[in-house]
Amino acid sequence: MSTEKKEWMKTPVALPELPWAKDALAPVISANTVDFHYGKHHKAYVDKTLELIKGTEFEHMTVEEIGIATNGKPEKKVLYNNAMQIWNHNFYWKCLAPVDTVKHSERLVKRIEKDFGSWEEFRKQLIQAGMTQFGSGWAWVVLENDKLSVFKTPNADDAWSNSRQPVLTLDVWEHAYYLDYQNKRQAYLEAVIDHLVNWDYMEAQIYA
Repeated sequence: MSTEKKEWMKTPVALPELPWAKDALAPVISANTVDFHYGKHHKAYVDKTLELIKGTEFEHMTVEEIGIATNGKPEKKVLYNNAMQIWNHNFYWKCLAPVDTVKHSERLVKRIEKDFGSWEEFRKQLIQAGMTQFGSGWAWVVLENDKLSVFKTPNADDAWSNSRQPVLTLDVWEHAYYLDYQNKRQAYLEAVIDHLVNWDYMEAQIYA
């Protein structure tokens, strides 16, 4: 994670409000899945991080500052994992919108076609990243050297670096989809890309 992006290093160690109602993603992602994913898993990462930082030098740090301070330190791996799962989930929820409410703009389509060759190739690569991430993790679209590409990370790892900025993520931990899709991860990925992605948010990250 970069130490140069001060403007985004403001995430508190807290459970944020969802940007939409819990049933707004149905039937692609059910209210039941959102309730468990957000209300149990995401909340657990927040609760564990608060427990781990209490009375330590990390107590008044933001999520990003904790990530930077603990990255690559085996003795702080549990704290790193929980803090980064807060960040990844916060970002993931913003990347989603109620079913079929956000269409990709002409400017975004042109940018995708410029960097990937076609929208179909972009969609294919993003699904492939999610499918080939062995075990738990994340599929990302990142901006690096003014070019979009697909990226993936395992477990709680984030996609930031000094030159790489995430603009979209899809959660491929089983708790993100198993209640609705069981072992059909590809069906989940396809449905989210085709019906739930907040393309306006992704575009805003690209041109921020």
